[in-house]
Amino acid sequence: MFDRLKRRAAAAAATVLCLLVVMPAVAQEWAPSRVVRIIVPIVGSTNDVLARLVAPELSTAIGQPVIVENKPGAGGTIGADMVAKSPPDGHTLLIGYNGPIAVNVTLLKNMPYDPLKDLAPITLAVSVPQFLVVPSDLPVKNVTELVARAKANPGAMSYGSVAVGSASHLTMEMLKSAANIDIVHVPYRGGPPAVADLVAGRIQAAFFVPGNVLEFMKDNKLRAIGVSGRARFAGTPEVPTLIEQGFPDFEAVSWIGFLTVGGTPKPIIDRYNKEIVRILKSPAITSKLEQILFQVVASTPDEFTKWIEKEIPRWGTVVKATGATAD
Repeated sequence: MFDRLKRRAAAAAATVLCLLVVMPAVAQEWAPSRVVRIIVPIVGSTNDVLARLVAPELSTAIGQPVIVENKPGAGGTIGADMVAKSPPDGHTLLIGYNGPIAVNVTLLKNMPYDPLKDLAPITLAVSVPQFLVVPSDLPVKNVTELVARAKANPGAMSYGSVAVGSASHLTMEMLKSAANIDIVHVPYRGGPPAVADLVAGRIQAAFFVPGNVLEFMKDNKLRAIGVSGRARFAGTPEVPTLIEQGFPDFEAVSWIGFLTVGGTPKPIIDRYNKEIVRILKSPAITSKLEQILFQVVASTPDEFTKWIEKEIPRWGTVVKATGATAD
């Protein structure tokens, strides 16, 4: 009897010990203690759309409110710098894109932060080529006709971009350099005002990601005359690439990712990566992103870091070759 009781006591003690070992492991998964902010360093545009799609799902996953704040200015640098200088405690995230993460390193003379040191990649969320679009009443049906019009009227045409240093800015500078044309740059603070002026004919051309212009293309207010990727979009097979239209190797991909403050502990980054990747790959969110022709990437933090390390010199070469400036 005594031996049986002894064995039962030993078994109970072993069970308690196992629970004590397991419980800390479960408790190790980090969670925020207050409101989490997602900083979008631009007004409107698909960057904002992505943040607002993810925010409510992320809030449910981490058990705290997640709010989206737009902090535009200086080609995305103001908002990105705000995040870079925040406490590395997991309560401030950044929607990063080509401009403030890769382009501005070369474009700006005095960057207030180092994207590779002061920011910590979480996941490269989406990527997409851009449409080259013109107002529907502009008598231009393809890139050849746009180039001819620009050459016949040097300096008379203008193009818009969502911000200085954005993919929409540098991609047009690539075309200007490749085609040897003079079109004046008009930078905006986000996609909506730039698209509005393009529809109204106040500017004559622009490179935009599909999410900014698809509805206007469907309403015949804008005409797409080229795609900046290596292949045509399946949803718009009638729009040829710039490569097909006589510009070999012309490729410019726009991308958006989630980052946080440099020096943030790995458990925090891993938790956000796990939740955001799961959200991006969920059928409902994937479907919404595919509707605006975004390709879901949902990378690991290391993969995103390597992507940024390649993007900085790649866009730096474009900046130097085109002579683009932030002025």
